[in-house]
Amino acid sequence: MKRHRDKEWELAIGPDTVRLFILKAKALSAAVNDDYADGTEHEVEFDGDRHDRHGHDGLAEEKTEDLTEKELRELIGDLNVDEAAELVALAWIGRGDYDASEWADALAAARERPHRRTAKYLLGMPTLADWLEEGLEAIGA
Repeated sequence: MKRHRDKEWELAIGPDTVRLFILKAKALSAAVNDDYADGTEHEVEFDGDRHDRHGHDGLAEEKTEDLTEKELRELIGDLNVDEAAELVALAWIGRGDYDASEWADALAAARERPHRRTAKYLLGMPTLADWLEEGLEAIGA
């Protein structure tokens, strides 16, 4: 991805705010434990030589409260329409959907999205932190 540093970027959302979102998104993705992705744990040995898989369905004692996702959802939810659109546009640029030179197009497309679903949309991106970092870097912020 080529960088576009010769333009002065006037962002409604500050780069430091985006960096906070990046840190929260990284913490959130680091908290995901791949062992439990499909609802199964390691093999369990019963009487004898028979092995079975132990499946769980989110038992209360196995679930830990993750405030990072809640905090990130709330922070994104607190953004105004312009800031939310810029955050989405940065993610799209970082993902490669748009080049930094297409900022106006990315921003216009992001503004067409429903604002109230921005947190759900962004948190559904598997590498949100990376894409936001790459988006900031692409625009030189």
